Amino acid sequence: MSEITQALEVLRKGRFVDLTHTVHSEIPRFGPFPKLVAETIFTVENDGFFVKKVTFPTQYGTHIDAPEHFAVDHLKLDEIPVRQLVLPICVIHREEAVAQNPDYIVTKDDILAWEAENGRIPAESFVAFASGWSRRWESGDMENKDEHGVPHSPGWGLDALKFLFEERGITAVGHETLDTDASSDVIGKGFLYSEKYVLDENKFQVELLTNLDQVPSTGGIILIGVPKFQGMPGFPVRAVAIVP
Repeated sequence: MSEITQALEVLRKGRFVDLTHTVHSEIPRFGPFPKLVAETIFTVENDGFFVKKVTFPTQYGTHIDAPEHFAVDHLKLDEIPVRQLVLPICVIHREEAVAQNPDYIVTKDDILAWEAENGRIPAESFVAFASGWSRRWESGDMENKDEHGVPHSPGWGLDALKFLFEERGITAVGHETLDTDASSDVIGKGFLYSEKYVLDENKFQVELLTNLDQVPSTGGIILIGVPKFQGMPGFPVRAVAIVP
């Protein structure tokens, strides 16, 4: 048995956590995007095999944003190195803080507090912001608009992202929300500057994760299943964490 197959035996003893929402036509999605359309074009009864034709935006459901999504002449979906799709996962658990303040923004101080408890975030890791926001998935209320139609949702602060990518050398980030940026930041600044920063750095992110509450702060890995469609800015993924 090789070291690789021995490692697989260790992984099989872990707990597998599906971080992916099930995709269908009625799931929450970014406002301007059309919903998924699925058409049955072959059936077992009539043709001997079952096939559907599906149309949807590339950024749909639990999905990866390739750098090209916001940054011209950056990595496209098929150009992301495959070794970056298996990473140690660190989870910043701020569910209680978000429950108290839906406009919560993760800051550098949150990262430093996490490190004081868990140790330095390793280079080439995946860092996820666990907000508990995925509990809103079934109701569809991901924007959390108030009586005036103003959305209130949490997100990454730019200072936290700069610290993670520039000082800790991480590979990617993920979150449970529709966007990287908190809605208050988007309203105040007029654009998704945190998301733009990540992708400008030629890094990727995974949006609309779920079950992060089942993943410990450290000690696990994330596997991100990404199809190899040429030239795409992103695509739905199957993300799985393996934890002790």
